[in-house]
Amino acid sequence: MDQITSDSIQYGETKINYEIEFVDRKTLGIFVLPDGNVRLKAPINASLEQIRQKIHKKASWILRQKRFFEPFGPPTTKRQFISGESHLYLGRQYMLKVVESYVNAVHYQNNIIEIECRNKKNAGTLLQTWYRKRAEIKFYEYAKPIIEHFSIYGVSPKCLSIKIMDKRWGYCTKDGSIYLNLKLIAAPRCCIEYVVTHELCHLIHRNHTKDFYALLTKEMPHWEKWKNKLERIMM
Repeated sequence: MDQITSDSIQYGETKINYEIEFVDRKTLGIFVLPDGNVRLKAPINASLEQIRQKIHKKASWILRQKRFFEPFGPPTTKRQFISGESHLYLGRQYMLKVVESYVNAVHYQNNIIEIECRNKKNAGTLLQTWYRKRAEIKFYEYAKPIIEHFSIYGVSPKCLSIKIMDKRWGYCTKDGSIYLNLKLIAAPRCCIEYVVTHELCHLIHRNHTKDFYALLTKEMPHWEKWKNKLERIMM
């Protein structure tokens, strides 16, 4: 089970508070959230002293990030799905435009996602339905060549399905079924391909062993870059 703890360091006259989550990963990830909170994802065997040394090295960057978010004020706790809101789709930022219409439809062009709806109260539901339809198209499109490539290892997923998940980007069941988180539709293609590759590696190595990471690195040499990017934009 993942462990979470709180800690802080003194950097000059500034105290930097942060939350540490110990997870199954190789490197330390530092994330400054829009509300100014600092979160770390650390390897399970990382010591507190190692973490503090890393925070000291990144302290100036952390403070710059916190200052960047200050003008925006506290984040909105609940999306209202109204014109002017910002939404991600395949790693790009789009502005939402909600208009009353005689039809219910969603389409995008340039940097705008337009929702036509008979009742504006249904804009959120329409957008989520559209996201799922796009995920069904794009996830399978991105996964198909990777799955075909993994046939060299004599493996193939029983099925590829989409689910809404809170704490996982994807998972592979014992019977070989792979599930991808619908929320990945907000991420860039390479991040989605990383999750697909990660889960396909589990068809060969069930656990996060040395052999698992060796295979993942062989198939996607820069996987840590895309994992870190995914965590930064989707936390």
